[in-house]
Amino acid sequence: MVTITVLHNELNHFINKDSGFSILIESNNTKILLDASHSNDFSINAKKAGINLKDLDYLVLSHGHWDHTGGIKFLYKIPLTVIAHPQCFQKRHRENRYVGSLLTKEEIENKFKTKFSKKPFWISKDILFLIGIPRTNDFECLKPIGVDAENKDDFVLDDSALVIKSERGLIIITGCGHSGICNTIEYSKKITKQDKILAVVGGFHLFDKNQTKKTVEYFKNNKIKKIYPMHCLDKYAFSEFKKIGAHKPKTLGQIIL
Repeated sequence: MVTITVLHNELNHFINKDSGFSILIESNNTKILLDASHSNDFSINAKKAGINLKDLDYLVLSHGHWDHTGGIKFLYKIPLTVIAHPQCFQKRHRENRYVGSLLTKEEIENKFKTKFSKKPFWISKDILFLIGIPRTNDFECLKPIGVDAENKDDFVLDDSALVIKSERGLIIITGCGHSGICNTIEYSKKITKQDKILAVVGGFHLFDKNQTKKTVEYFKNNKIKKIYPMHCLDKYAFSEFKKIGAHKPKTLGQIIL
């Protein structure tokens, strides 16, 4: 059984101070926090729900934007391992605003055990850290998200996902889905050598109607029934997914798969 608990999920044009994302994933005695929101809201919500974060095994960072990394400092006392792409902590800007990680790679290494990788690897026998996701289709990842540390277009190449293998199919979990949610699903199938998808959960990065239509069609063609778009998509995108049975869990809501 896999349990996913929403500890914080808010996106308001990416620049609102309350924006952030953090979910807790529990599978076969492995406890993973995916992203740490913008502040300590995720830990406050966990405490309200009676959830103990002190026994976390891993903090996985889906990418290096401020609203997914800002709360890391509130985990300093927990002996967990941080998993991320090595470029996750680079400086980045969008519309003259700093949108990168609030902590440096060196600060993270000084506080935690770390595993930085540009290639996919298995965290446990059934949980895959999916990184280096190829952008292969013609309708996703067409626009950069600001600029990177070298002032070049930032396509968020540090974007990652978690993939859980189950007997009923793959469970694919994203933070924002900057690689494209369809690209992410295709790479998940390739790496795991498993085609059946049980569920897709997290950020879908959809703010374009044409892209949304093609993405929904992809989900329909792949017969994906359990769909939980939470983060990084507009109202139109969610309304289109709702037509094919999608659900959006509220904060402290749970998905049990």
